[in-house]
Amino acid sequence: MRQFTAVVNPTAGGSTGAATLLQLARPLREAGAELETEYSNSLAHARDIALRAGERGRIVLAVGGDGIAGGIGGALSGTGTVLGLVPAGRGNDFARALNLPADPDALARVLLSAEPRAVDTIEVESAVHPRTVVLGSVYAGVDALANRHANNARLLRGAASYYAGGLRAVTTWRPADFRVTVDGEEHHHRGYTVVAANSPYYGSGRLIAPDARVDDGLLDVVMIREAPRRLFFTLMNELRTGAHVRRPEVLVLRGKELRIEASRPVPYGADGEVEATLPVTLRVRPADLPVLYRHRPTAPRGASSPPHG
Repeated sequence: MRQFTAVVNPTAGGSTGAATLLQLARPLREAGAELETEYSNSLAHARDIALRAGERGRIVLAVGGDGIAGGIGGALSGTGTVLGLVPAGRGNDFARALNLPADPDALARVLLSAEPRAVDTIEVESAVHPRTVVLGSVYAGVDALANRHANNARLLRGAASYYAGGLRAVTTWRPADFRVTVDGEEHHHRGYTVVAANSPYYGSGRLIAPDARVDDGLLDVVMIREAPRRLFFTLMNELRTGAHVRRPEVLVLRGKELRIEASRPVPYGADGEVEATLPVTLRVRPADLPVLYRHRPTAPRGASSPPHG
């Protein structure tokens, strides 16, 4: 029977993580699984707990949002340790990409019976972060600023905090000149943002890269060009469905390695946690992390939203 070590981020969603794990523990233990719980006091501490649990051959459960999922998943990337996600944070976007159920009983069934499937991860390299590995996406520009505002929001939660953060960021943003090099090919881009997506989702369910897949060995690179501010607000609304990628202001590329630079200091973020300033180099790490989830067939690439470029 499976042995789990749950790493709980007590700050993700207040006490939501602990409460969610409590609901999940019953069906896991009733099925005969062994479950131990560890509380982290920082993301670095969570990584250390996860690595030690993995060395003992245990399945590690990341309990919280995208920050702890990406932090723990990045630490375990390449080690062979199996990761399970217990979504209990503000965004839960990587769990959404894996189609994980929110219901504790349904999630327990996945964790107990699903066979580990390898997903890709993203290696992030910059002057501030010599080597960080994350799961979902790296984003540079106005959305990094929006995420910072969302993380600092006191009264709003979930998608509302990201939307409010986006509005605040866009009203003060000046378009930047980016140089984006994808697999050695240079692209010059003036606009709002550049997103390197392993997961289709970011910002609490926003479908930034509809055709991104977690297991294809590629990153979807989404660039939103300079546009009237009113049109950018329209684009923000279209992120709910992924319709934005059909607009001429949006360019989608794919590649295994990219470097993002800018003509002025531009912030970037990753999985809601890493905050730094460009330039940054990103590399996909194919099939580098076994995760418990139930694979669902995907539509042929481009069926939902044919990319440009």
